[in-house]
Amino acid sequence: MPRVKEFDPDRALDAAMRVFWEKGYQGTSAQDLCDGTGLGRSSIYATFRSKRDLYEQALRRYDVLADARQRELLGGGAPLAGRLRALLGAVIDDELGDGPRGCFAVHAAIEFGGRDPEVTELVEQNFRRTRRRIREAIEDARAAGEVPADADASALADYVHSSMNGLRVMARTVPDRGRLGAVADAVVSAVVA
Repeated sequence: MPRVKEFDPDRALDAAMRVFWEKGYQGTSAQDLCDGTGLGRSSIYATFRSKRDLYEQALRRYDVLADARQRELLGGGAPLAGRLRALLGAVIDDELGDGPRGCFAVHAAIEFGGRDPEVTELVEQNFRRTRRRIREAIEDARAAGEVPADADASALADYVHSSMNGLRVMARTVPDRGRLGAVADAVVSAVVA
């Protein structure tokens, strides 16, 4: 008789994602995954096949969660300036909070980017989706007259996306909410001129 799983695979995936996010792929041992998920090695590998498979699933899970959050922050209704402030403010809150720091996709890009086609593609999917959400918000604002009609929405989306990652790096050495907020305000002012 096959054994029934006595754990929630989504919860285990979320826990593993956190471990990889904090330690990176190379820095995460099988024991780290056991400690982080509360599962034994046999349960982890029976469910996720390999450390590599678990890592890729964690990246996919991160993308789903990040997309839902960005959809909420960038959704229509409010003026673009407020939506961008909410997005950049969430980045600052994340960096100054107690959870994992940085963007899991950026960590993956730094650890694997260009050297691993599968991980590079997962990261690029995340980046494309983020830039698309920002671009769509800018295009909506342009149609509403909040952004100049000749503004390049794609270039502005790239600017906001790179600024998000820049804030994450800056927060590592300058964990000052006031300074980070001033940078976020300058980004918003540059987009919504």
